[in-house]
Amino acid sequence: MDLNTAPYKHYSGLKAKKTSGKGAVLAKTYDVIIVGGGPAGLSAALVLGRCRRNVLVCDAGHPRNEVSSAAHCLLGNEGIAPSELLTRARSELQHCENVVIHEDEVRSITKASNLFTITCVSGLSAVGRKVLLSTGIRDELPKIKGIEKLYGRSVHHCPYCDGFEHRDQPLAVYGNGDKGPGLALMMKQWSDDIILCTGGYTPISPEMQSRLEQHRIAVDQRPIAKLEADSKGHLQRVCFTDGTVMERAALFFTTGCSQRSDLSERLGCKRDEKGGIINDPLTEESSVPGVYVAGDASRDVLLIAIAIAEGAKAGVAINRSLLKEDGLD
Repeated sequence: MDLNTAPYKHYSGLKAKKTSGKGAVLAKTYDVIIVGGGPAGLSAALVLGRCRRNVLVCDAGHPRNEVSSAAHCLLGNEGIAPSELLTRARSELQHCENVVIHEDEVRSITKASNLFTITCVSGLSAVGRKVLLSTGIRDELPKIKGIEKLYGRSVHHCPYCDGFEHRDQPLAVYGNGDKGPGLALMMKQWSDDIILCTGGYTPISPEMQSRLEQHRIAVDQRPIAKLEADSKGHLQRVCFTDGTVMERAALFFTTGCSQRSDLSERLGCKRDEKGGIINDPLTEESSVPGVYVAGDASRDVLLIAIAIAEGAKAGVAINRSLLKEDGLD
């Protein structure tokens, strides 16, 4: 089924709906297809839309911070709910007639004769001159009973995003090897009461062990049975398999993350040692010509503010590339 003739969905808020009104301009070939409708993708869409480019944004609707109640380190929008931020962004994009946002997951991308063809899970397909991957990453939650209900409220992966809200509180840090100690040391910036929990025995290098002792950070290597919350749904205690408990107000973990989508790998985009998609620092273009990357998928600084900036930078670079191809630059 071709997206040029099939019904599609255009966002006017968080909930998508079919429309044939403003924003309903469909192209035979899009200038740009953006995969991922988070802050990075929508930022690029805004720049490109204002450049009067025909843009298709495909969004599967699962942002990395969907469980969070507030976004931080975002100037002018500090503390805004992530859902509200996306609602505002999509509303602003309705002023760009040539930007279409389609609620669907992109299943495949193929390249032929400098054009890219995407196929979505629904069976819809579209062709674009350039592709921007803003597919983000997925955090790997520790396998601890009770953590899902606390994640985004008092269990977090990013101290820059949520450390300030738990300043001077008794905190637990969860992680293995030297990654756990590294995060525990970092968390001393927000609280003096830090205990590193490893969930079982894990080797810690002598250097890290010495640094933990120097900064008076205790290490607890007992297996964890579960996390318990208070009546308000916030972390209250860490429960160990030996029946003992430890009172903590929040837990920060470092157990890794992975690419949410394998599209970049199938396209042949090079990755770095962290699994991030390598891109040009000036243009955000990947190792595959015509494929650009913005947001957390590049595994650079993982903040919404940075994602928005990368999206805008990619939008400008893509427009310049298209101008050059059309003999206008």
